[in-house]
Amino acid sequence: MSEWKPTACILCECNCGLEVQLGGDDGRRLTKIRGDKAHPASRGYACEKPHRLDCYQRGRDRLLSPLRRREDGGFDEIDWDTAIREVASRLSHVRDTYGGESIFYYGGGGQGNHLPGAYAAATRRALGSRHRSNALAQEKTGEFWVSGRMLGAYTRGDFERCEVALFIGKNPWHSHSIPRARVTLKEIAGDPARTLIVVDPRRSETAAMADVHLQVRPGGDAWLLAALVAAIVDEDLLDRAFLAAHADGLEEVLAATRAIPIAAYCERAGVPEAQLRAVARRIGQARSVASFEDLGVQMNRHSTLVSYLHRLLWLLTGNFGKPGSQYIPTPIVSLADVGVGREERRTPVTGSRIIGGLTPCNVIADEILTDHPKRFRAMIVEAANPAHSLADSQRMRAALAALDTVVVIDVFMSETARLADYVLPAANQFEKAEATFFNFEFPHNYFHLRRPLLAAPPGPLPEAEIHARLCAALGAVTDEDLAPLREAARHGRRRYAEVFLPHLYADPRRAAIAPILLYKTLGPTLPAGLAEGAVLWGAAFQAVMSHGPSLARAGFGGAPGEATEALFSAMLERPSGFVFSVDAWSECFARVGTPGGRVQLALPDLLEALAALRSEPAAAIDGFPFVLSAGERRAFTANTILRDPTWRKKDLSGALRMSPDDAAQLGVRTGDTVRLTTKRGARMVVVEVSDTMHAGHVSLPNGMGVDYPDDDGARTITGVPPNELTATEDRDPFAGTPWHKHVAARIEAIRG
Repeated sequence: MSEWKPTACILCECNCGLEVQLGGDDGRRLTKIRGDKAHPASRGYACEKPHRLDCYQRGRDRLLSPLRRREDGGFDEIDWDTAIREVASRLSHVRDTYGGESIFYYGGGGQGNHLPGAYAAATRRALGSRHRSNALAQEKTGEFWVSGRMLGAYTRGDFERCEVALFIGKNPWHSHSIPRARVTLKEIAGDPARTLIVVDPRRSETAAMADVHLQVRPGGDAWLLAALVAAIVDEDLLDRAFLAAHADGLEEVLAATRAIPIAAYCERAGVPEAQLRAVARRIGQARSVASFEDLGVQMNRHSTLVSYLHRLLWLLTGNFGKPGSQYIPTPIVSLADVGVGREERRTPVTGSRIIGGLTPCNVIADEILTDHPKRFRAMIVEAANPAHSLADSQRMRAALAALDTVVVIDVFMSETARLADYVLPAANQFEKAEATFFNFEFPHNYFHLRRPLLAAPPGPLPEAEIHARLCAALGAVTDEDLAPLREAARHGRRRYAEVFLPHLYADPRRAAIAPILLYKTLGPTLPAGLAEGAVLWGAAFQAVMSHGPSLARAGFGGAPGEATEALFSAMLERPSGFVFSVDAWSECFARVGTPGGRVQLALPDLLEALAALRSEPAAAIDGFPFVLSAGERRAFTANTILRDPTWRKKDLSGALRMSPDDAAQLGVRTGDTVRLTTKRGARMVVVEVSDTMHAGHVSLPNGMGVDYPDDDGARTITGVPPNELTATEDRDPFAGTPWHKHVAARIEAIRG
């Protein structure tokens, strides 16, 4: 029997610790998987999904050689030297002809695969590429924008200690996002002194165990939250001492909320006023409230306004900076710049707001297909699949075809890879050192650098190596840049630390390629298999300089150099992860990054949007009576790196869920086939009648519709690709996030 090796799940942001045994004829199968009890956050917990990760490891559409597109649309295998030389030449030509800003980057890691984003930054800088995006711009940028303006920082909720837990558009039973999600939910639901509240149009698994389910009408979340905030004000449930000590703009917010007709908004939201007021009192009178908004509202109408109202709800009731409430975590690496006081950037063609450095996903095609001198001309796609995952796949495919050059770096031959000019094969997540920067716990936060479980097969390279070769081919890295650091590294990390920063300062150009310098010089001195972790040495130094007291409480104190070495050594030496910071609750207030360090309650543009709700007509579209949620999390759905459909034990075809009343009106039953039509397209889909669904609301699962080779090599598609049915113009007016959870739809029964 092989030994148990520590690693982590790669299917959601929690990245729970796992232990794996390898087996099979070639020793490359993940034959047994269990939770890792030594992992500081998950502590042995794992849901059902990671137990099928061997389907990822043995994917049939694995890329094993660099590919170059032929004129007939097929691909030729080429060697790495040729691939790197030609890719660098093509991208350099675009840069020199149109400017580096015309080269767009999409991706940067994916779930639990974040180190490539750091190395890709060096390639982008070498090319002068300024514009980028990734999946966060489909989900979280509205929340980032609001949180940055109100608090100058990103916040999370303390569900382990809260008296009241509130989930808005969130089903953590399947979508997780909090450590040991199912254990935590059961603890809250089973404690009579605690209350679980869920806002969701569907009676999800989490809603079914909740004390209160506010079954909002699809798309009615803004009216519901506006009424809830107004009820807090109307019943004088504000924490006035907290607000006086920490917040500005209260009077403007009170004036706006007092104008809200609570009863009318409850009717619009489809929630009884008595139930809503009872929830307001429970929240307002609780010792502590932790809350979480997610894709059910963040990919829906009024998503940015909902993020604002959500924050008003817990700020007005004083649920910040105390156990069981919202907090500002200590990051190893900040994933998005949500600070205030910086110049607002816009995209070059559509003038769309760039939040956290990310271009809105729904405008990418317009930034390419518009006849504009500053349009994007080339695209690097890494560990991502925009041809499948972004709204309006038809238009995204047209945009990719219109580019001068498309380069894809991936593990598998994805839908996007098949549209590329060059495809560069990457080591998968179990064949290299890797980490996640989704570390949000409090007061004890953790970090986990994962070791490779096995070597990559011949052909694929870690992304760090791919970017190092690209930077060398672009002339961005020279022997003069590397030689002094290599010599210093031979004498240990203390000497390396003495040389590294002066070497960067001696030539400002080197700062742009620092990740590659670390990988090429420090990387070879690290323990076997951990070279890709070299970039974390810089991250450790930045964390020490930014959060010294928190790190010192976790045992990483002393002078900056000493603390950095201790922290980096822990990354290398603790294969199941470790606690790197211990915070005091009072530090949350010191981390409020607004001018003056006070919470800003009044955001004028969003107060205007709040006022406009009163006169907004219903969103119904003639001929499309249903609201489709395109991308529901279910027990056997995951992100599309799990391409092999045999990993699913249930719901193999990805059924369309609908309510019994809707099914009766259509004359269909579970197992029947219907035609699902939106303004963008139509698909045949199998029905599942479910009493969990709100009337008029239907849903399709996420992760479906990828094509995958069968036993004979023919490519088949299982389920509906949701973004064949969504439209780029259906997006939030502030952040540009898509309305995937509110797609107007028509359903027709198939007779005969």
